[in-house]
Amino acid sequence: MMTTLDISRLTPKERLELIGELWDSLSPADVPLTPAHEAELDRRLATFDADRREAIPWENIDAELDRRSR
Repeated sequence: MMTTLDISRLTPKERLELIGELWDSLSPADVPLTPAHEAELDRRLATFDADRREAIPWENIDAELDRRSR
């Protein structure tokens, strides 16, 4: 038998943790994507791969910011 949880007694932090636990308990099959979502993910992955070639390593950015702050 499942017990009832009075979520109104939980703090916002506890509720967010509960949301995370519930989300993590789902498998990919439990959350099917619509064709529109699939197309958008494909588009973003293609853009990510293309943009990665032009990416600047974090170490370079960090060094530049350090130079600017002096």
